[in-house]
Amino acid sequence: MREIVEQYVETGEPVGSRTLSRLLPHKLSPATIRNVMADLTEAGLLFSPHTSAGRLPTDRGLRLFVDGLLQFGELSEEERTNINLSLAHSGRSMQDTLAHASSLLSGLSAAAGLVLAPKGEGPVKHIEFVPLSPGRALVVLVSADGQVENRIIETPPGLPPSALQQASNFLNAQLSGLTLSELRARVHSELSADRTALDELTSTVIEAGLATWGQEGRSGSLILRGQGRLLEDIDQLEKLSIIQALFERLETEETLLKLLDLAEESDGVRIFIGAESGLFGTAGVSTIVAPARNAQGRIVGAIGVIGPTRINYGKIIPVVDYTARVIGRLLG
Repeated sequence: MREIVEQYVETGEPVGSRTLSRLLPHKLSPATIRNVMADLTEAGLLFSPHTSAGRLPTDRGLRLFVDGLLQFGELSEEERTNINLSLAHSGRSMQDTLAHASSLLSGLSAAAGLVLAPKGEGPVKHIEFVPLSPGRALVVLVSADGQVENRIIETPPGLPPSALQQASNFLNAQLSGLTLSELRARVHSELSADRTALDELTSTVIEAGLATWGQEGRSGSLILRGQGRLLEDIDQLEKLSIIQALFERLETEETLLKLLDLAEESDGVRIFIGAESGLFGTAGVSTIVAPARNAQGRIVGAIGVIGPTRINYGKIIPVVDYTARVIGRLLG
């Protein structure tokens, strides 16, 4: 079984008995090998894609290989150093670092690399309201770790520019190391108790500005690089439609949440073959994902790759595992 899967991973083609007879260390006749392959097919571990004598592993066969027969490679010290240096480039924003990590995984795996960073709950450093046009304003939020996020809100008719400045001053006076959720609770309490000197228009702006972040729940940002690699082996229209559906699925909010859930359920790398994860419901695609944890063990993101089921598991799994640990330290 190991030889069949390894040959399939290397070529993507059905494996025949004559090919195996040349590869096996112990000489067996093609007839003997055909009998064994027939037994594996009957057990649901192999299948024949067409009338040829060649066989391909099923998802169940690949799972058996990954769980019991796979020999994992070890990253060399040079490979570890290269990953560290590549991700720890000074002067790069965190978003750029995550995007680079996704591209790095794609290049190392010849598949699509994904990095999921959940919305941070760290302290807020600064909030600013900037007028754009009548009825619209930009809300700029700067976190304590230097990340910047922007939102556009609608403002009440006739709002004077001074109201935006007053709203900014009020919120920044409340910060004092609070997270966004803590700031929302404090401001809501202040406004509800009417203990402030703010007028109604300014209060409306403050509530609208904070609400733009309050509507996103646990979602985060998903960075996907190397999607084109999923199309390189496509030779059938049916497979093309599967990959297109996969791309659409990756853009949904539900997928982000599910990726985080999958990462939280494990301390290390998890491998999902075909539709096992319940994430995509897609045959012919494997997902390898690992949690990125900070020094306190809290999940701060998820790292992984999405590729064809003939992905090189032995090479990619240690790469994903180590990259996740590096990103965990950076995000932490």
